[in-house]
Amino acid sequence: MSEDMSQEIRHLLDGVHKTWNAGDATGYAALFTEDADYITYFGLLVKGRQAIGDLHRDLFKMPIKLDGPGEPSVRFLSDTVALMIATGGSVVEGRRDPARDSVLTYTAVRTPEGWRLSSFQNTRVSRP
Repeated sequence: MSEDMSQEIRHLLDGVHKTWNAGDATGYAALFTEDADYITYFGLLVKGRQAIGDLHRDLFKMPIKLDGPGEPSVRFLSDTVALMIATGGSVVEGRRDPARDSVLTYTAVRTPEGWRLSSFQNTRVSRP
């Protein structure tokens, strides 16, 4: 796939971090498709852009910021679908907690509005 497509995907992931850290639930939700599937680190399945925004409106009232992201791996499954795996963590009240480190899986699709996230799953990193 083209370098432009890879840059567009990375820009989408940058938007995830920017809107989260700004506490912008509407902007965050706008990065997802209307029918997106969103799975939290504790296994809650949230369906749809509206529900994702609603969930994050409350969450963004807490002092949690995203740390990272690590450089994502991007694999284009077609010209209109990309799979991304990234790592990340969070900072709570100014302190980074390694217990909050995650592996993040995203599926992005090309829409008439540009690339949007169709699915997301957050899995905590397991340590022995």
